[in-house]
Amino acid sequence: MLKSLSLDRRTAFDIANVVAGLGLLLSPWCLGFAAETAAAGNAWLIGAAMTLIALAALFAFHRLEEWANAALGLWAVIAPWVLGFATLAAAMWVHVIAGLVVAILAGVSLWSGDDRPYSTA
Repeated sequence: MLKSLSLDRRTAFDIANVVAGLGLLLSPWCLGFAAETAAAGNAWLIGAAMTLIALAALFAFHRLEEWANAALGLWAVIAPWVLGFATLAAAMWVHVIAGLVVAILAGVSLWSGDDRPYSTA
């Protein structure tokens, strides 16, 4: 039975989170919404935080990093509606996609953590 994610899979998840965070961070310039204050500011802040947290998880895995990235991912998904830029299609979709990728990978990493007991079935 699989007790925890292998180091290679966890590393791949963290690298995917780095890529998603960088994608969100660079998206205002690449997708042309840098002039939109709420959308661009959120993309820069959340993208940078996702990237830094995923980089930290690459060097020393702690559950806190996964919880933080899960929360940031969920925030990125709802931010277009909370901050009022859901009508900007490019900004909305990059936030939703990057947020879902980061939140799902963090969730899988947390669910498959080292402290889960072996299956009794």
